[in-house]
This record gives sequence, structure tokens and C-alpha cells, in this order.
Amino acid sequence: MEWVTVRFAGGPADGTARELPAAPGGRPPQRWVLSSQHEPPDLPGADHLYELRPEQGADGCWTMAFVRSDPVGMTE
Repeated sequence: MEWVTVRFAGGPADGTARELPAAPGGRPPQRWVLSSQHEPPDLPGADHLYELRPEQGADGCWTMAFVRSDPVGMTE
């Protein structure tokens, strides 16, 4: 499996870089859900939806932009 580096912009993962599995063609997936269901234990979990920006950065890193947060399991 091929992996690509993405940087998350906005939302709770703002500024975080992470490796994601590449979709066909070598791009990251169009949408990615980060789940916080395991952090911290005293708060209800949330899913954070990010969408791929169309252009790749000059450093070769793709950007996933924050869209919204939903209760765990509600994001498609």
C-alpha cells in the first residue's frame, strides 16, 4: 500500500502532519474522518471531517481542510 503525507488545516488537528493511505492515482482520499472517541475519557467523543484541498503544496504535502465535527459515528 502506498502512503502520502497530509497536513490538517483547521479544527482540532490543525497543523498536524500524518501519513494516510493513497487513493488510486497517488492522491490522498477525498475525505478523512479523525475520531476522538478515546480522548479524553470524561468528554463524549467526536468525529472530525476533513476534505482534501485540490492542490499539492510545494513541499509535496497535501492539505486536508476541516469541515465539521459530529458525535462519534455520525460522520459519513
